Amino acid sequence: MTTETLAPPEFTTRSLDATWNYARWAQLPENGNRYEVIDGVLYMTTAPSYFHQWTVSRIVRLLQTQIEDTGIGFVSFAPIGLLMPGCDPVQPDIVVVRSEDTGIIYDRHINGVPALIVEVLSPSNAEKDTEIKRAAYARAGVPEYWLVRPAERDVLVLSQPDPNAGLYLQTTPIPPASELVSPTLPFRAVIAAFFAGSPDETV
Repeated sequence: MTTETLAPPEFTTRSLDATWNYARWAQLPENGNRYEVIDGVLYMTTAPSYFHQWTVSRIVRLLQTQIEDTGIGFVSFAPIGLLMPGCDPVQPDIVVVRSEDTGIIYDRHINGVPALIVEVLSPSNAEKDTEIKRAAYARAGVPEYWLVRPAERDVLVLSQPDPNAGLYLQTTPIPPASELVSPTLPFRAVIAAFFAGSPDETV
């Protein structure tokens, strides 16, 4: 008789209080979990799936080729702390900072509003990325936000943030067979390239 050991599923927990800030966040242990503070609430997410990380790596490579290698900006990926109003900090999957804004990168973190944030959805944290972070990023004035959905093999491109309302005024769904053309950056890529080739496509 054999015993199969399964990895624990990814999940997200949140604090019951809204008194968290960067100082408290900095005291948390480095144990492989992702800790984020949004509007004073602490969120903890466990390690993502292989396919999630594969998708992140594909997007990073494409962004580095078109944005970093051409001198437009710099591409970073989690784990990295991003500090913005209301986000104290968050750890997006991918962050792009324009070259003219590199002054916001110091003290081991990004301390300001980047040009682009990309979040790759997982089943356990879809609400956090599609609702909580979406509103927080809009309030902070992030010009462009991609919601990459591996289960659907598509992307939602959000732009034109309204900080007062906490909303993005423009949402463009990019179907699996279509090309994503950034509304704010010189970047374009066929969506299928974000997901193709992984040895394990379990979301």
